[in-house]
Amino acid sequence: MILTLFRDICLPIFLIIGAGWLFDRKFRLDLDSLVKLNIYLLVPAFIFVRVTQSPLTGDLAFRIIGFTLCMIASMGLLSWAYARARGLSSASRRSLQLSTMFYNCGNYGIPLMALAYPDIAALQVFVLMTMNVSTFSLGTLLAAEGGTSPDGKPKRRLSVILKQPSLYAIALAISVRGLGLSDTVEASFVWEPLVYGERALIFVALLTLGVQLSKNKPPRLDASLSFALVQRLLGGPLIALALVQVFGFSGPVSALLILGAGAPTAINTALLAHEFKADARFASGIVFYSTLLSLVSITVILFLLNRG
Repeated sequence: MILTLFRDICLPIFLIIGAGWLFDRKFRLDLDSLVKLNIYLLVPAFIFVRVTQSPLTGDLAFRIIGFTLCMIASMGLLSWAYARARGLSSASRRSLQLSTMFYNCGNYGIPLMALAYPDIAALQVFVLMTMNVSTFSLGTLLAAEGGTSPDGKPKRRLSVILKQPSLYAIALAISVRGLGLSDTVEASFVWEPLVYGERALIFVALLTLGVQLSKNKPPRLDASLSFALVQRLLGGPLIALALVQVFGFSGPVSALLILGAGAPTAINTALLAHEFKADARFASGIVFYSTLLSLVSITVILFLLNRG
């Protein structure tokens, strides 16, 4: 069974990531353009189509948001305690917290859920929304702690949040559902292009992740990096296992949230660490190693979830 899960869910993901890595090595692809294509077109299309079609309830959405915020807070406190006990510098502590708190629920998590739990994959957009807002608000504040940056002013930080098109896609989709216009929108000329965008996301997002990994030069593994990897890939699902019970989740929804909590570190954390003079090399390393090791950890988590 574990080999079947690896073949059907994890292997397709890493084949596309590998293709992105190889293509960047050969052709030096433009990462900035790929990221913009994902953020400004494909992710909003995916969110709008999936939320419009999914039988989600307001109560469920708010509980998922609450769950995700508790995950972020729990991981942040755990990594802060480790950094304090080890006497790490401010730059190292901030990078450690960023790399464990914010996980890749977008160009890794969405394709993963679409393959593992296709019927409820739309739930992942609420995790993505919460993570995006938290990364560019709390994450920016954390990364900028004790440092300065031209982009560090509160007004600019707020503008970063407000520029996230995923938020507007969610709001629009919820409005369409609330007004009973889903059938009207699906019959309109805009629906087919949105569906094409939604279908393209999985491939392009994973290809982009491969390009991101190709452009990273990871450091050697040390105690702090190893701790961050264990906390991110194993500690995340264990904390999620407790939180899904607190928030009353069960069945496939519970499994989706636990699996998602084991996703590798988000690439945005490395970008924030670089921008605000935290330990950018550490942050890039945890992105690189956690993505590669998740090939094994995600397969094992899937196996355990399916056995349960």
